[in-house]
Amino acid sequence: MRACLSVVVPCFNERASVEQVLDRVLASPFTAQVLVVDDGSTDGTRDLLAKMEADRGDPRLRVLLQPRNQGKGAALRRGFAEATAEYVIVQDADLEYDPADYAVLLEPLLDGRADVVYGSRFVGGGAHRVLYFWHSVGNKLLTVASNAFTNLNLTDMETCYKVFRRDLLAHINLVEDRFGFEPEFTAKVAKGGWRVYEVGIGYSGRTYAEGKKIGWRDGVRALWCIVRYSR
Repeated sequence: MRACLSVVVPCFNERASVEQVLDRVLASPFTAQVLVVDDGSTDGTRDLLAKMEADRGDPRLRVLLQPRNQGKGAALRRGFAEATAEYVIVQDADLEYDPADYAVLLEPLLDGRADVVYGSRFVGGGAHRVLYFWHSVGNKLLTVASNAFTNLNLTDMETCYKVFRRDLLAHINLVEDRFGFEPEFTAKVAKGGWRVYEVGIGYSGRTYAEGKKIGWRDGVRALWCIVRYSR
């Protein structure tokens, strides 16, 4: 195992979970750098992150502050610009995705088969929390639409876990500020002709009461992005 990952963590009002997530990320032997991008949190997350950065004294951990809430895509662009490791992964600041899956996500990259790897919540034998039926239907419909326009055969385009060679960022101009990042990134990866792999991961989804933020308007925007960026 080697530390080869820049982990980019977009974060907005995640005081209840971000410390535990970052503990798991920093415990991974693959983590070379952690870039937490706070997207204008108002619930005390910023104070907690400042305390963690000061108390841990871990040179791998950096906290970047957005001047106001701009969205996940904008936060990711800020983090990607600061990434220095060989590979980059997106890690949400909630507890839905487990850094214990980094090993399986990295395998196709480390052995030279892939340029980009998606972690699918819909394949494999990992444990999955059972939640919203219509939310899963929406995810699958967006994935099918994305596949139809990109000619990929993904099972989970909307997954958080996307890991890729850092040098690809020089060839992908990302512009979406919110959750449109997912279909935009997928369309531009497909256009670039890079080798895409997909592996099964575990998933511990949360409810809206527990802080889930994506809604139906983001689904409509995702459809627009699929058409717009796949042209």
